[in-house]
Amino acid sequence: MARASGARSQFAAAFESTYGTAPASGYLKLPFVSTGLSSEQGLIASDLLGLGRDPADPIRDVINADGDVVVPVDLRNFGHWLKLLFGAPASTGSAGAYVHTFTSGGWTLPSLSAEIGMPEVPSFAMVSGIRANTMNLRMQRSGAVNATIGCIAQGEALATATAAGTPTEAVLDRFNQFQGAIKKDGVALANVTSADLTYSNNLDRVETIRSDGKIEGADPGAATMTGSMDVRFADTTLLDAAIAGTPMELEFSFTISASKKLVITAHKVFLPKPRRSITGPGGVQASFAWQAAKGAARMCTLVLSNDVAAYA
Repeated sequence: MARASGARSQFAAAFESTYGTAPASGYLKLPFVSTGLSSEQGLIASDLLGLGRDPADPIRDVINADGDVVVPVDLRNFGHWLKLLFGAPASTGSAGAYVHTFTSGGWTLPSLSAEIGMPEVPSFAMVSGIRANTMNLRMQRSGAVNATIGCIAQGEALATATAAGTPTEAVLDRFNQFQGAIKKDGVALANVTSADLTYSNNLDRVETIRSDGKIEGADPGAATMTGSMDVRFADTTLLDAAIAGTPMELEFSFTISASKKLVITAHKVFLPKPRRSITGPGGVQASFAWQAAKGAARMCTLVLSNDVAAYA
């Protein structure tokens, strides 16, 4: 009897033309680190009286389909997750050198169907109506760069055979932490030991009355972008800006080469005045929990440069 293992699991995804309807073709084989994307249906305990001390049968509750997918931040596949988060980018370039610009603030977001397969059982779960709610990305001195994508889906269908066919697979070219950099107003920011950023679409579940127990959809709310930076206390550049309430532009980037890079720009960032604690003889650090706001045109811009012609 075969047993499921993560090493043999598969994640195949395709963008939907109709929300909640899995496409018949066009699936992409996407690499992932872990996934909790699935559906669950709880039970409601019986509230009946007069039948003795032992309870009557419970009843089934509504279906909730959601979960996090941890994915590598790579040169090609990550663009599909950015499209799910922000919508289709504006793409320019030619001859293998393309630039894809994703921007916040769009009113319409696409949806995705993803088949999570464990072929040795066999079990293939098609999760449909997936929308990306949040993205969390952490920067540090070493290691691989991963992003956690928080998803809200409509439902899940189980099958014993794949419905994704033979998915298209892109060459994996992964960003590493040592390729990261942070800039403030266009100038490299020194003494940062770690940083993280979180973008949220603040999706609103449309929980209508339906016979199948699923949600009607997940509509985008007001977007937010927040994060934090841990900084060795060597100068008062950030502290002065925090005290004065002066906004700044923060740029987070990972660069393989001039034509292979990811640049995330928060255009108008405000810092709080942090607490500075001395806990021992080592270096003194301050942690700035920042918040982004809309700049001249938008809150944030993400630019992915690679050899993929389009993410439309």
